[in-house]
Formats: sequence, C-alpha cells, structure tokens
Amino acid sequence: MNTESDPRLLFSIGTSVRTSAEGEFDFPTGLAFDPARGTLLVADLFNHRIQVFSSDDGSLVRTFGSEGRGAGHLSRPVEVTVDAESDRIVVADTDNHRVQFVSASDYSFVSSVGKQGGGPLEFSNPRAPVIDLHLGHIILSDSGNNRAQVLTRDGAFVREIRHDSLRIDSMAIDNELHRLVITDTRNHRVQVLSSIDGSFLFTFGSQGMQPGSLSGPFGVCIDNRNRIIVADYNNRRLQAFTASGQYVTGLACAGPPTGVAFDEHRGLIAFIADNRVHVIGANQWLADTFTWRPDRHRYAPSWMKQAVSTMTMIRSVVDESAMSMIPNELLFEIFSFL
Repeated sequence: MNTESDPRLLFSIGTSVRTSAEGEFDFPTGLAFDPARGTLLVADLFNHRIQVFSSDDGSLVRTFGSEGRGAGHLSRPVEVTVDAESDRIVVADTDNHRVQFVSASDYSFVSSVGKQGGGPLEFSNPRAPVIDLHLGHIILSDSGNNRAQVLTRDGAFVREIRHDSLRIDSMAIDNELHRLVITDTRNHRVQVLSSIDGSFLFTFGSQGMQPGSLSGPFGVCIDNRNRIIVADYNNRRLQAFTASGQYVTGLACAGPPTGVAFDEHRGLIAFIADNRVHVIGANQWLADTFTWRPDRHRYAPSWMKQAVSTMTMIRSVVDESAMSMIPNELLFEIFSFL
C-alpha cells in the first residue's frame, strides 16, 4: 500500500521516524478500537505508554502511562484491549510482568495483577489480552512461560491453557465461533484453539512468500464474517483467511506490519506499518465485510451523524419530496460510501 496515495486509506497517524513526541511513536506494536467512544488505542512500546486517537480522523485524544514500575506506570506495553462490559482498558504491561486495568472513561489507573514467575497470576512477558464475551474472562498470552492464562474480569486466576507446541505471540478471539486464533511467529503459522476449554482445533500456514504462506506473522484480528486477518510481518502485507484458514486476499503494506485491529461497529481496519498507524475502510479491501444496521448507528463517525441529522432537519420542512421518502437507515448506508 502506498500510504500517500492509496484511495482506500482514510488516514494515517505518526511518522516513519521513531520519536517520543505525542501523537507519534517509537515502535508501536498493538492496537485496539473502543467503538463506544470512537477511539483507537495504540501500544507505543519504547515510549512506555498508550496513546488514544479519534477513529474519525486520527487526532490525538489522550496519552496515559510512563516508564516505571509503580501503579499506572508501564514498561514496554506490547498490546492493549478494551473490555466494554466493565468499561476498562486491559494493558499487557510486558516488561513489568503484569496486567494493568485502566478506566476507559477517564484513563485513570484502576488496579494491576501479576508478578514475574511461573505460577498462577505470575507472568513472563505477558501480551495479547482478549475478552471472552461469553464466559466473561480475560485471556492473555504468558509468552515466556509458553502458555495462556485465563482470568476473571477482576483479575482472579481461573486456569491456564498449555500445549507442547503452543507459542502465543499475538491472539484474537472469535466470540461467535468460540475460538482463540493465535499467531506463532517463529513457526510461521496460525493456531486455532477452543476458547471454551483451550483444546487444539487446527493450524494453518507455512513459511514462504506465496499467497497464503506466512513469514513471521504477528498481529491478528477477526472481521464481521469470521475471517482471520493476519499481519504477515516479514512479507510486509496483511493477509485475510476464511474461518477455516483458506487464503482470501492480501494487502501490501509500506513496512512490516506489527499489529492489526478491526472495528466491528464501524467497519474499520487499523494496522501498524513503518512506525505509523494506518486506517482503511474494511469494505475497501474486503468486500461485503460491513453494512450499517440500526444498532450500529450510535457508533457512526461524528461527521456521518451530523450529515444524517442535517438531512433529517431538511426533510422536516420539505413535504412530499423524494428526500422525505429516504429512511435514516438508508442515509447511513449512503454516507458510508462517501
């Protein structure tokens, strides 16, 4: 993707230069959407912070975290996610070997769990937190201990997931199919487990450069059609696969992608490449991924809400016109193509 001219690109955040300036990055690695607030959170690894941006235009909203070991401090946070049910942000505070919980409403520190070690609630470089909506659990990679740990939303230990061949570098959860989708970077493959009991289901991918092959896959996410989108790091591309692991299509990136996220309520895909965050409309790459429904209207971009509101006011004073016959639901779909 030529990030300067590709028409599918909605906006980019940051520059290719690694810096500590606010709104820019020093090796961003993970990212997550907060649809309720229309924001995008980015784990800014070597700046030891999380940066929050508007999903509308990429403008900076807030930064939280700074280097340290105390409450609210971070040390190389690799990935982040949003738990909408508890209104909290879950941060993999990787080099502090713990998980931190932050208020999603005001970004204040709530609590943390974990210390370095190999027992329950002990971690070695945790990463990749995901939210199991059905069981109400947080699942995250305990990468240095070659396992995943399952916690309650409040951070209490539930169980571990361990397999001889399991190595978790990044992870996504398919809450519809009850599956964990895991990138195994060193083995150039993706593994799929049951999110209910952690049992192994299948694996796909092998080292190579051809479509469907992988080289150092890192970030992963799931779209609205249960397709698996993988950040294929060394091949400098995103690849999309069916839920069963069959290749669909690829998207070239300006640099090696380290993370990818999908906003199911707005139909956006964000990915990290060349030290920047890029956002595209999912339908611009993966056709028929996203359609507006009435339950999604509250998540629409602010400009779209304003446009529909303006049209509604105009219709209220124009009787018996073609415009008055267009329902708001259709207006949202029309504006989504602009």
